[in-house]
Amino acid sequence: MQTTKVVLITGGAKRVGAAIARELHGNGANIMLHYHTSVAEALALQAELNAARPDSVAIHQGNLLDTANLPALVKATVQYFGRVDALVNNASSYYPTKLGSIQPEQWEDLMGSNLKAPLFLSQAAAGALEASEGCIINITDMHVERPKKHYIVYSAAKAGLVSLTKSLAQELAPRVRVNAVAPGPVLWPDDNQEFDEAYRQQVINQTLLKRTGEPADIAKAVKFLIFDAPFVTGHVLAVDGGRHLST
Repeated sequence: MQTTKVVLITGGAKRVGAAIARELHGNGANIMLHYHTSVAEALALQAELNAARPDSVAIHQGNLLDTANLPALVKATVQYFGRVDALVNNASSYYPTKLGSIQPEQWEDLMGSNLKAPLFLSQAAAGALEASEGCIINITDMHVERPKKHYIVYSAAKAGLVSLTKSLAQELAPRVRVNAVAPGPVLWPDDNQEFDEAYRQQVINQTLLKRTGEPADIAKAVKFLIFDAPFVTGHVLAVDGGRHLST
């Protein structure tokens, strides 16, 4: 009887993606770790997790904006592990796009990583997930409900990802469950001067639990939806300390 789940995680080499990989691996999953440019981090995480359980983690490089290559990512997972039980669409671009200066390249990048890639990768993985009666987890954002000023394209892409989650839940039922996790303040972006100490404190003050979360909080929510929620589909789970309720 098959008991070990095989999970494909996009953007899994660092930050929240790495936390998801560690959490799922710690619960017995084998991992196909996708990365784009973070080769050193991917290799280090693979070595770390394989040291704990040999041959349990493979890595695969790819640019998710190149949709023609997305089926190869699924194929590599099946060839290495024999199956796919879950797809975690975690990879994301995030930066401001102020109205009046938005460029087509920004639209292509933000829509591509946050919406287009999850759609076409889910499509590529659908057959394998149906065979395993698996699931898809999309990582969205709490700002879908209250878009952040100057982040027009990113917010639109993540809103589209919520709609995609619900649409895929309908399309792939009854054999494949599709859910999403919507993080709140968990990790501040790298090298972004906008998020200074004053801004961070303002965010914390607007969060009901009066603190930021941890990447592990997102990872545990993903683990729940994969391992412990067999009757949940089409749902967006907010993991934001209650910030979506703040006024």
